[in-house]
Amino acid sequence: MPRTSFAALVGAAILAGIAALSAPSPAQAQVVGVSWSNFQEERWKTDEAAIKAAIAAAGGTYISADAQSSATKQLADIESLLARGAKALIVLAQDANAIRPAIEKALNEGVPVIGYDRLIEMKDVLYITFDNKEVGRIQAREVFKVKPEGNYVFIKGSSSDPNADFLYSGQIDVLGDAIKAGKIRKVGEAYTDGWLPANAQRNMEQFLTANSNKVDAVVASNDGTAGGAVAALTAQGLAGSVPVSGQDGDQAALNRVALGTQTVSVWKDARLLGRTAGEQAMTLAKGTKLAALQGTKSWADGPRKMPMTSILLTPVPITKDNLDVVIQANWVPKDVVCRGVKAGTVKSCN
Repeated sequence: MPRTSFAALVGAAILAGIAALSAPSPAQAQVVGVSWSNFQEERWKTDEAAIKAAIAAAGGTYISADAQSSATKQLADIESLLARGAKALIVLAQDANAIRPAIEKALNEGVPVIGYDRLIEMKDVLYITFDNKEVGRIQAREVFKVKPEGNYVFIKGSSSDPNADFLYSGQIDVLGDAIKAGKIRKVGEAYTDGWLPANAQRNMEQFLTANSNKVDAVVASNDGTAGGAVAALTAQGLAGSVPVSGQDGDQAALNRVALGTQTVSVWKDARLLGRTAGEQAMTLAKGTKLAALQGTKSWADGPRKMPMTSILLTPVPITKDNLDVVIQANWVPKDVVCRGVKAGTVKSCN
């Protein structure tokens, strides 16, 4: 057998080392960038944990940026994520129209994009969300059960988020006939800038003042805006007597449901949403084409009626009667849900 010199072995090792350093690892080749509109709301932490876990399980690397409620910053964030090597993007849009140039840049560079929870209406973007019109229908149904007639206030989401209009459309699907018949009177309707509870509270205060506190029901579009509305009602001694809707299954909202100051929180299990997005992002990052993804369907209910590839998950209404659903699912601890609840008043808290 021919002998190999020590120098040759060392040389070969050095060359192998250089080659290893030069070649990207599979994880480096499958970086998923996530652009968050903001982390001000409780639920996004849950979404992020699920996304991270799914990406890690598939051998990828998670990188992210927080736009802090600024569409301008999000535009720059997305470009930064691309520069950092993202092979797929998950984007929770602050303003889909404002960030469109960055999304177009990503798509033009062959980087797939997932519109996460909020619509980015472009045909090559995968839209993953819960069925937001159905969320709106559920909100309206639960409030209508309690108050089938009277003065209604609609605390809508942010005007820059298409979900706000999807939700309102679903609400009107349920309440439209009663409105036309005069059984329900709309005495207040306003968007909530940035979905911020403080803005929702301000709107609610104005509606209460304008109507001399004669408000019978509040259809609020998420738990943050519901919290703002309940704060305004509490200041007037009306909390608990006026049904209020919400969504997201926030801990504070579920406690309000148990206490009776909020009627329903439509639960959209963010763990499922995040896991689905993380898994699909990794599949796309590995080279699977959008049209070849499993479990998708065509969707064209956006403002532009543009056909898109989508995954729509099913929401669940949580009321005082079924709080055990979120407790047993380990979504929220029982002691958090039941904090301050009088013994014997709520079955799930017994």
